[in-house]
Amino acid sequence: MTSAPEELLPATRRALLHRIAVAQSEGRAPSVVAAVVRDGRTVWEGARSSVDGHAPDGDVQYRIGSITKTFTAVLVMRLRDEGLLDLSDPLEKHLPGTAAGEVTIAQLLAHSGGLAAESPGEWWERSAGTLRPALADVLGEEPFKHVPGRVHHYSNPGYTLLGSLVAAVRGRPWAEVLRAEVLEPLGLDRTSVLPQAPHAGGWAVHPWADVMMPEPLEDLGLMAPAGVLWSTTRDLAVFAAFLLAGDDRVLGASSLREMRAPGAPPEPGGAGSGYGFGLQILNTGNRLLVGHSGSLPGFVAGLWTSEADGLAAVVVANCTSGLPASTAAADLLAIVAEAEPRFPEPWRPVSAVAPELLELTGPWYWGTSPQLLRLTADGGVELGPVGAAGRRSRLRAEPDGTWTGLDGYYAGETLRAVRRPDGSLSHLDLGSFVFTRTPYDPAAPVPGGVDPRGWRGTDQGL
Repeated sequence: MTSAPEELLPATRRALLHRIAVAQSEGRAPSVVAAVVRDGRTVWEGARSSVDGHAPDGDVQYRIGSITKTFTAVLVMRLRDEGLLDLSDPLEKHLPGTAAGEVTIAQLLAHSGGLAAESPGEWWERSAGTLRPALADVLGEEPFKHVPGRVHHYSNPGYTLLGSLVAAVRGRPWAEVLRAEVLEPLGLDRTSVLPQAPHAGGWAVHPWADVMMPEPLEDLGLMAPAGVLWSTTRDLAVFAAFLLAGDDRVLGASSLREMRAPGAPPEPGGAGSGYGFGLQILNTGNRLLVGHSGSLPGFVAGLWTSEADGLAAVVVANCTSGLPASTAAADLLAIVAEAEPRFPEPWRPVSAVAPELLELTGPWYWGTSPQLLRLTADGGVELGPVGAAGRRSRLRAEPDGTWTGLDGYYAGETLRAVRRPDGSLSHLDLGSFVFTRTPYDPAAPVPGGVDPRGWRGTDQGL
């Protein structure tokens, strides 16, 4: 049996270092640090700096901006999994008294609540949180820019509300809940609300001259859940691995899959991109990436994962603009995926299969459309068209002998194998659709019935 090599090849490592060297040079960033994760383990770290011989390592903190939102979303999903709230609940049910109480928790997670992109007044990223001491100050007199649920409109105040929701349900400040329920269980001891040495300073680089100016460091107050965190590439690499695989001490794999699924209508003009619950979704054409970008004055960051490739990449830099950290992280991931494609898992036969399950496999027909049903190694089934695009879904086996759709058109729908009184297999029923072994089988309950004269040609009296 062939196994995948644990270390990256020298040519791949050089290509990764070259990519961040170009990013640092062309982006005119004082420093850049990056890491790549493969199958849950960090396999490469790299850094470039404007100071010769003093490049930072993966233990130096940088501000990660809106990647903080993913941490906040994880906390909300934990509350849901504990039964303390439902994502369809209006905010008012758990956090009464705001001007946005009609918005659902799911809409806030997916930025589809219709709220403004920013808080009113001074730019919150460069002003003291004391200017917004209450949620009313964060939302302002006119918090809505769109009808809730109609469009995706990125909202920093929306994640402020989610942070306050977490604090209200837990009865403790958001930062304390984050530390106890996410950071400590995952071992992210270099991720924090306040900077901890060693940490980078944030810089603004003049757009037309090679000079710099330090950016102010502000306490974001109530806006913290939208973008306050400091972290390192080593911590972010661990967090990225968690986003792919889950950790039952924090959040299970099924809930993370839910976070990675589109949760809002796409933004107009945003072809190839979307948003789940606290996670950005990017379809590059070659692969599907899920993660988040981040920026605050003086810092940019990017974190992307590819479930299909088992890869993740993170990039942080200490410049306000110029270096697209999100693009650089996506490029690092692509370099490894293309240079060293993932080894598929070895095919292995299942240990046993019940004859009545094996009987279900093979071709079926929905009307005249050929469909193929096959068993999967986990005891579920896959159903989709033969040799054509169309409705394709994976379905999970249930204790009562039915199957529940996991994705695609049939997500949430129930598949039943219907048998005749003598026990023989008659047809499949899937959300009112009847699948038969032959096209329009007259012996099956095809909706609308089947012409008693059957199939015929033009010379047989159409």
